[in-house]
Amino acid sequence: MSLVGQPKGVDLPALLELLCGLWSRKEQDELRQALAGSFSQMQEPLSGLLDILEGCVTVQKPKPSTLSQLILSEFMRWRSNNPQVALDMLDEEERLCLQRRALGLLTDSQPGFMEPLLEVYQLKTLKRPLLLEHVDNLHCCCCFKEALVFSVKMELQSDLDMEKMCVPLILLDKLSLAELYVRHHPDLQQRLVSLLDSWCRPDFSTQTLISQFPQLVLSKHHSDQIQPKLLSKHVFRLMEKFHIDPGLCPNSVYKRKSDSLRFLMYKTFVEKGMSEENWRDHVQAMIEGDLELQVQLVQLLVKHCSLKAAAQWSAHYKLPRNRLPIGVWDKIQSLSPQQLELGSVSGPPESWAPLQSDQEKYYQLPLPRENVHFVETLEEVDKCREAVLKSGCVVGMDMEWRAGFGTVSSQRVALIQLAVQDQVFLLDLCAHAISHHSTTVDFIRALLSDKKILKLGYGMSGDLRSLVSTWPDLREEPMKMEGVLDLLLIHQELQRCWLGNKGCRSVEVSEGPAEKGLSLLVQQVLGKPLNKSEQLSNWERRPLRTSQLRYAAADAYCLLDIYLILSRDPKAFGLPEDLRSIPTAQKPKSQEEKKPKDKKQFKRREGRQKVNEPHSVDNDFKVNSDYQGPTIKPPELRVVCDNMLQGLGRFLRCLGVDVKMLENTDDHKVAAELARAEGRVILTAGQPYQSLRSQVGEGRCLTLDCSEKARDQAVRVLQHFHVHLTPADIFSRCQACNCNEYFKLSREEMTRMMKERGLLQNIVSKRDDCVPQHETQAEYSSWRPPEGPQFTPHCRWAPRSDLDPQTFRFPSGAEVQLETVPPGLLPRIPVYFICTGCGKVFWEGTHFDRVLSQFQEVLHV
Repeated sequence: MSLVGQPKGVDLPALLELLCGLWSRKEQDELRQALAGSFSQMQEPLSGLLDILEGCVTVQKPKPSTLSQLILSEFMRWRSNNPQVALDMLDEEERLCLQRRALGLLTDSQPGFMEPLLEVYQLKTLKRPLLLEHVDNLHCCCCFKEALVFSVKMELQSDLDMEKMCVPLILLDKLSLAELYVRHHPDLQQRLVSLLDSWCRPDFSTQTLISQFPQLVLSKHHSDQIQPKLLSKHVFRLMEKFHIDPGLCPNSVYKRKSDSLRFLMYKTFVEKGMSEENWRDHVQAMIEGDLELQVQLVQLLVKHCSLKAAAQWSAHYKLPRNRLPIGVWDKIQSLSPQQLELGSVSGPPESWAPLQSDQEKYYQLPLPRENVHFVETLEEVDKCREAVLKSGCVVGMDMEWRAGFGTVSSQRVALIQLAVQDQVFLLDLCAHAISHHSTTVDFIRALLSDKKILKLGYGMSGDLRSLVSTWPDLREEPMKMEGVLDLLLIHQELQRCWLGNKGCRSVEVSEGPAEKGLSLLVQQVLGKPLNKSEQLSNWERRPLRTSQLRYAAADAYCLLDIYLILSRDPKAFGLPEDLRSIPTAQKPKSQEEKKPKDKKQFKRREGRQKVNEPHSVDNDFKVNSDYQGPTIKPPELRVVCDNMLQGLGRFLRCLGVDVKMLENTDDHKVAAELARAEGRVILTAGQPYQSLRSQVGEGRCLTLDCSEKARDQAVRVLQHFHVHLTPADIFSRCQACNCNEYFKLSREEMTRMMKERGLLQNIVSKRDDCVPQHETQAEYSSWRPPEGPQFTPHCRWAPRSDLDPQTFRFPSGAEVQLETVPPGLLPRIPVYFICTGCGKVFWEGTHFDRVLSQFQEVLHV
């Protein structure tokens, strides 16, 4: 049987049968030979190729792409040896016919078709109206990604509506495609950023936007991506990427300033970590000329400070009476003009010696004032160079810049601190004489590239980024970094050593926020933390205050003291003899090591692990096996999860553990307060562990690896505390509110209650898309087989009298969340479980089985 002839006479079914058979048997060589022979025998190969591809789309739905792409690649290879096969050889009518058919394939096929078909059938030569019509067709088919990519390939952006092309993809969390669409089009870049900024308006309705695209199926994840908090981050990123004027993004700029204002109020009046002078300096620069921010400031002052302060700021900005909080106007009337003046923060002249209380509480710079040199002339730069650029010298290096509260521009270094033995140099980059002079730039470049001089820093990548923003010359001619030791890496190694019980130092825990970063390292090694009250001050204002000079010098000099202590006896801290070897010893795994070796291994990793799978205890330096307590039941384990471990908290609640979780805005010390008050164990991650474990009893604070998935963290917690987990513990506690009391309701009662609330009237017109968190439509489409494990949780059962038959409320005040039950679910689910704490409705489905399988290795049946 001849399989190939003229395109219209080809026995297409037989050809497709042969190709599909060879493909399914993975006989790729024979398939390629068959294709090459077929193309050679065709009188019209361009038409024949389309016949084959159209047949593959029909025969192999829904996955025609793999075979079709092989056919396309073989045709491209065959055509390179047969250059006479070209669209130019056909008349205009035949050419147009083939091009239209190729366009049709772009609608039905995968994006991998696009490049070859564009080249083979010269689709760019089609008239613009035809191309625009094709884009409309793709949109009608909901092929939004294909429409956008095609329009970019054809360069049709100037003839299309940017919002129509980009908004559906942004809603589907594909903002990167929208960025691709506006690339090389400054006007469209501006419109895209302005569009995203308009979604950050306080009165903007996300639901109204989503309702304009009823054909889109959006999950909760998609909805979360278009919230102002995330959108404003994208706006600022694109603003910097596309060099957009911040004035075109008033909503995002206002939101950033508003958030910064609230942070400054908390930092100053709640945490008391910023002086009032620093606070005032930042606030005045931020709210100048913005009535809404000025009103918000007064509202916050009433809440955090006093009516008098609110009255002073209101009078200073002459705010209208109708915008003032209750009591502020009356306070203004009761104060004299002199009392209403803001004035300056008064206080005694600063001396170089800090307050006695600060000397007892914080690390102190062990140098007199005359050994701290403020460098602002070229002559002083030369003296600094002579003192620092010495072979074998050890230099502590730090940088300061003004905190960018509410600003968009990148940070620029205002001060470079260089500490050597017995003296500190503060290079003033705000001094015009030295700020951008080649002498200063060449000095810092020589220092950083000299491998014979050891430079100490902490988190130096951030400093260097700001330095490059200050001196663009460093970007054009990158520095060669030699002899640099980042103590942040040393600190991370110390944390690993101490968590692994190789050694531990007690840490004094003071009132206020937990120490972190360099201050925590100074506390752990030198005994006292740094005084960070000047950290967020205005480093661009001149002259600098004495307290600023003292802070800047101490920030650099403490690096020398830390290195001196650690290098004297590294083994005492669990460190290697050569501290410089630590950064190179902590290389991340290569991509090849991270990738699963095959698909089966990937599936095992994504699903449940094998029962009794061997596990390396040596790698578990964070959750070790030194816990000697008895075996306990899940409800007996009472924990508080830090706000970095909320996913872990939800998993543990799912398994019946009594869990309280910190909110994102809670300070870490709240965990310690809850642990002490309620006898809970703290679960945390990262540096807060060092401070938190000092505030609770021995063994009452556990740290976990943030890089692990929440499910794996939960397994480690269960194993560490010897928790005896049974199927009856799963879902014995509400994941939303932690309540362990359920009310059981039959299908008939649920139906009656929903009818009374009018939730079954529009059952035909509404889709069953209000599925609660645990179940999807596919999951509850059938009832559990009788031989499967039954859902019989170890929980408290509320009596029938607890549910008010009129209000459908429980004694806690929670109302049954009837609106979350899809009407189509009623015929299939006979029993419903309602949390009496929050009113959430649950029912048994495959999620119960899935959790059983996920925790098979720690489950006792």
